[in-house]
Amino acid sequence: MKKITQPLTQAQYVWVGVVLFLLFFSLGLLASPITVADDGGDTLTINNPPQRVISLLPSLTESVCALGKCNTLVGTDRYSNWPKSIDSLPKLGAIGDFNIERIVQLKPDLVLLEKASPLIPRLKSLGIATLGLDIKSMEDEHRALQKLDLVFATTQGQRVWDQIQMQIVRSAKQLPASPKNISVYFEVNPAPYAAGRSSFIGEILNRLGLMNIIPASLGPFPKINPEFVVKARPQVILISETQVSQLKKRPGWSTIPAISQNKICTFTPEENDILVRPGPRMGEAAFIISECIQKKMSSSQQ
Repeated sequence: MKKITQPLTQAQYVWVGVVLFLLFFSLGLLASPITVADDGGDTLTINNPPQRVISLLPSLTESVCALGKCNTLVGTDRYSNWPKSIDSLPKLGAIGDFNIERIVQLKPDLVLLEKASPLIPRLKSLGIATLGLDIKSMEDEHRALQKLDLVFATTQGQRVWDQIQMQIVRSAKQLPASPKNISVYFEVNPAPYAAGRSSFIGEILNRLGLMNIIPASLGPFPKINPEFVVKARPQVILISETQVSQLKKRPGWSTIPAISQNKICTFTPEENDILVRPGPRMGEAAFIISECIQKKMSSSQQ
């Protein structure tokens, strides 16, 4: 039987035209360059999501992997160690001694690093794209996740952020009313540098209902006079286990309630990494702190 083909009506021509227009328009959008402003005021423009990425900050390495883009990493800084799948990647040094020659050899599409890094102009002069981010608060991490979502063309940033918030809420709920509002001191390193209230660590402490003795006016991570801590008399001290042995040797510190009553939360190197990195594991950090505070304060009531 001979097949009869009906000519298209005017309305059908219009409909086909609309469909083709939308198709080509969407393809045009997909081909559009990706433009993201970094935290240093520079604008990054790339034609496609990067496939060869170097991360020179542990918190950024962890954020990339939390977004499901670990497979794009071809190198990291010396201290990036999570997740374990990145252990085999080339280690390119740390702040002050990055191996620029090795970075160039790896032919990265993009290098992620701290916004104030002196490495940025050098890499740009070599034609290497950079994205400088400054993460000191929780909201900084939220913003970083959003920007990384744009760069990698992913949609996981909000999920990661929501998970952090959910974990913090759960950690706060597991603390009974009595340990809340106790005064705490979080030492970042033995200079001593402390976590101030405006830092991401300070925000976590606040969300857990704890009173940080370091005021926001001193900044996120101020270097403090040890006498300040003696006068503030914190009830609990939070510190890496590698630093705790020096506390009692500091003048006057043996009189601090946290030390005289053995209310010191000490953290393993692995736990400390979680605690001092403003990245996707901040929810885990809240749980680690909450669990230790609960143990220390419950032991005093026995």
